[in-house]
Amino acid sequence: MGIVSVVAPVPKKILLIDGHPDPAPQRFDHALAEGYRRAAVAAGHEVRVTQLATLKFPWLRTSLDFHSGKPPVVIVQQQKLLSWAEHVVIIYPLWLGAMPALLKAYMEQLLRPGFAFEAAKTKGFPKQLLQGRSVRIFVTMGMPSLFYTLVYRAHSLKSLERNILGAAGFKPIRATVIGNIEGVSTTKRKAILADAAELGARGM
Repeated sequence: MGIVSVVAPVPKKILLIDGHPDPAPQRFDHALAEGYRRAAVAAGHEVRVTQLATLKFPWLRTSLDFHSGKPPVVIVQQQKLLSWAEHVVIIYPLWLGAMPALLKAYMEQLLRPGFAFEAAKTKGFPKQLLQGRSVRIFVTMGMPSLFYTLVYRAHSLKSLERNILGAAGFKPIRATVIGNIEGVSTTKRKAILADAAELGARGM
């Protein structure tokens, strides 16, 4: 019988963003985040967690503030976490066909000019300032995942991947779409959490 060698994953610095706006512990996204975190830590990765439901920050309301305003202290701290990370995990529920408003407001504050991108000095695309970081997105929803992918063409997810994360230089960007979450059976729930744990252990 041959010997099977198991190669341990290279330890990564992981920022896990739990983007569910509701802090209630029974929300499935929180279990998903915790399952990923525990498996990643057990495998030797270093994980830091941002739970958006408990994060207090102002929302941007003007273009001037977005381009020239000074980020609040809590956002500066989040930017430092993002600069530290080699891999970013974002978990959120699909609300009205898109990410929750709280998560979008967080992204607007976090990925500001001068931190996430820099305007081109001449004609062309802005300079990406967050290259060298990978992303895993988990998005949960009430509708079947196949319906979201085929009928709605996962438009909001693609917008996040291309127009927000991709524009800042994140690559590769991978996504796990989890449908029918409201009526998921105990067996299926365990399978989903097991899959997330496996990704956490691999740092993916």
